[in-house]
This record gives sequence, structure tokens and C-alpha cells, in this order.
Amino acid sequence: MTSTPTVVRSEPLTRPASRLPSLTGLRWIAALLVFGYHVGTMRIVAEPDYQAVIDWLFTLGLSGVEFFFILSGFVLVWSARDGDRRRDFWRRRLAKIYPNHLLMWAVVLLTGVWVFADPVNPRAAVENLLLLQAWDPTPGYFYSVNSVSWSLSCELFFYFCLPFALPLVRRARPGVLWAVVIAVPLLIVALWPGQRLVPQESTWWFTQVFPVVRSLEFWMGVAAAELLRRGRWRGPGLTAASVIFVATWVVASQWIRAELWAALLAAAYLLVIAAAADADVRGARTPWRSRPMVWLGEVSFAFYLVHVFVMVTVLRLADRLGVGLPGWWGPLAVVGFLLVNLVLAALLHRWVEMPLTRRLGPPRRPRPATPGGGPVPGDPAGPPGPATTAAPAPEHPREQVAVPERR
Repeated sequence: MTSTPTVVRSEPLTRPASRLPSLTGLRWIAALLVFGYHVGTMRIVAEPDYQAVIDWLFTLGLSGVEFFFILSGFVLVWSARDGDRRRDFWRRRLAKIYPNHLLMWAVVLLTGVWVFADPVNPRAAVENLLLLQAWDPTPGYFYSVNSVSWSLSCELFFYFCLPFALPLVRRARPGVLWAVVIAVPLLIVALWPGQRLVPQESTWWFTQVFPVVRSLEFWMGVAAAELLRRGRWRGPGLTAASVIFVATWVVASQWIRAELWAALLAAAYLLVIAAAADADVRGARTPWRSRPMVWLGEVSFAFYLVHVFVMVTVLRLADRLGVGLPGWWGPLAVVGFLLVNLVLAALLHRWVEMPLTRRLGPPRRPRPATPGGGPVPGDPAGPPGPATTAAPAPEHPREQVAVPERR
């Protein structure tokens, strides 16, 4: 892992190198954290000693969604073209997320009806189809149908807002951008007393699902990307940032109250993202930009959308949902789920996501030729979900993903 002691650039990147393969590779790490979290909360492993290892490793795993929100803001600002039309931007974003979402929406609904004779809630189904479910605080609705797609509902809100905010971001003084970066973790902490302002039954939705609240992480990434783009970012190199992240993860999971997890991890994730981006700009070698890691990052969005559905469906068919598998069958099932989900994600990415993104999105006008640039990659639009504590247990069997209690 290559790193400089501190990321300090004295001149703005008027035409920043757009390819950031290390960030694509890091997407897979975030998706794997979310997968591990759901393995633990579904109790796939019945053996207590094995389950304890999973809990120790992935207690904070759902913060991978927080990583995606920060990364989404970072990459969209980094690759944004001044003068790009809003409708073209919105069309590209819809073309990126909707094909996979629509297919999984239909698959989950049809499987529930035909295989398990599950009732369909029309309102929840329509909200999920239109990616409006994150705006509905009704328990069970924001995790309806394909439960993980609530995060796409948030992302859709971010996409709507960014073209309006981007001109202000480009004109903002560095001090204002730094204020955003510093203020977001503080605001996340402030959400805990702030949740008393909403009805008790809606506190989880307000702090962990409500798109306006979850946009804090997105805007943190936006501000950091603009600072790095101008050469005003100050932060550790990739090695130091990675060490800070690992230390933060271990300390938070063992000794820090749950109320502080999201704020601490937001800061740690941002340091890693900015350092990895700077390493790519400098052309430095990193472990995240290898061809296998980049491929895994490219399929991570599809992996995120399929993984809970596949695991819950198989466990329901085996009548082991919430019970787990004894002995070594549990760990073997986890490995099997990982491989099956990866194969399905690769197929979804290859035959749905890639061709329909190209077909449905508007053609991108070429940039003026300038030194040091490359084609603009797609951004990591994807998962993401509750970053710290847990939600109430979903009412529908297909949505029964257990979560830890508040501390």
C-alpha cells in the first residue's frame, strides 16, 4: 500500500484525473461489510462460538452503507462536468440504478407470491417501485419488498439535489467546505437527542432512513471532493488513513457507545476515500486498484441488491430462517451464499446493468482534451443503509433481518 505522510496539494486540479479505480475497489469492501452484517443478524450460523466471531467482525458492518453515501457524493462531484444539463445528469443516474432495482422488485414480489403465498401490500409495493419508501415512516414500509432498496430511495433524493447545489459548491470558499466536512460528524451525533422531536415509533426512521438526514453523509463527500479537486484537501496518506480506520473500527466496536459509531466511522471513511483518490491521481499503486478488486467493485451494486433476498429465500425454503445451521454447516452456508450472490451479481451487472445503463442514459459529450485526464467512470451508486444501531424487526418474513439493540 503506497502512501504519502500527508495529502497536501498546492495547486488546483483544473482537469482532475477522473479515473479513480481504488475507489471502485473499495466499494467491494463496503459491500462485504454489509453482507457480513446481515449474515450475523440473520443468525445463519447456529454455533455460538462461530456466531461470536461473526458478531465481533461485523458488528459495525452496516456502516458500509454510510461509506457508499459518502463515496457517492465524492465521486459525483469529482466527475461532474460544469455546464452539464440537469436532465442529462438525472437521466444517467436513473439509467444506472433503475434497471437493477426494477428487476429485483419484480423478482422479490413474484417469489413471495408464487413460492410463499405472501400477501402483497399495494401501497408498499408502489412506494418501493417508485423509490419513495424512505419517505414513509410507517413501520415495515421503508423496508418493503426488496428491503435493501431503501438506500436507493435516499440516493434518488441526493441525485435530485446535486445539480442545484453544484454551482454553489463550485463557488464556495474552502472554509465553507471544511465547515461542512467538520460539521457532519457533529450533526450525526446531535441526531440522538434530536430524535426526541419525532414520535417514538418513528425515531429509527428519522435517524437512519429519512433521506434528508442521511444526506449529511453525501454532502460530506461532496465537500471533500471539491476540496481535493481544488488542491485544498489536507489529510493523511492512504496507509495512515487505513490504520486510522482500522483503529477506529476496533475501538468503536469494543469500547465506544453506539451513539458515536456513525460519526466516528464517517470521519474514518472520508479519510480513506480522499487518500485513495489522491493516490489514484498521483498514479500510486494501491491494493484496491488491481483488476480483481475493480471488477468486484463494479459488481458490488448488484451484489448489494441481491444478497438479502437470496439468503432469506433459501433459509425460508429450508425452514431455517432465524434458526441457523448447526456446526460447520453454518460457515459453509455463509461461503456458499457469498459465492452464489457474487455469481448472480455478475450476471445482473453484465446482462442488465451495463447494457441498459448505456442504452437508457444520454450520450456524454467528450471533454476538451487536456493533459492528465482519462474517461469518467461510473460512480458507486449503491447500497447503503443504517450505519449504527438497529431497526425494529420487520413484520414481513422476507424482511426479517435482525439488528442489534440500541445501547
